[in-house]
Amino acid sequence: MLTCFIRYEIDPYKKDAFAEYARNWGQAIPRCGADLIGYFAPHEGTTTTAYGVYSLPDLAAYEAYRQRLQNDPLGQENYRFAQKEQFIRREDRQFYLLASGPHGTRIKP
Repeated sequence: MLTCFIRYEIDPYKKDAFAEYARNWGQAIPRCGADLIGYFAPHEGTTTTAYGVYSLPDLAAYEAYRQRLQNDPLGQENYRFAQKEQFIRREDRQFYLLASGPHGTRIKP
């Protein structure tokens, strides 16, 4: 399993726009084939750093997913929304492999 971490630098005065952007990806990303872990907006501490995290089986699945996302109506609309509103100042995308698995069972207190 390959996990993509997207680090965003956002305009701190446009956090609401980023939240709308994140909610839109919450619909489009799973529909296009990735396992969305979530989008995370600033809350405490930083006002400019946000994250998006999703997983796919491998790079071939990632390439197919990206093609579907580019053709998805909501995906296209969300790209245009980000360009128009300019709330994203910088975006860094990195891929990681899980190194700690398999995990033990979580014990509930």
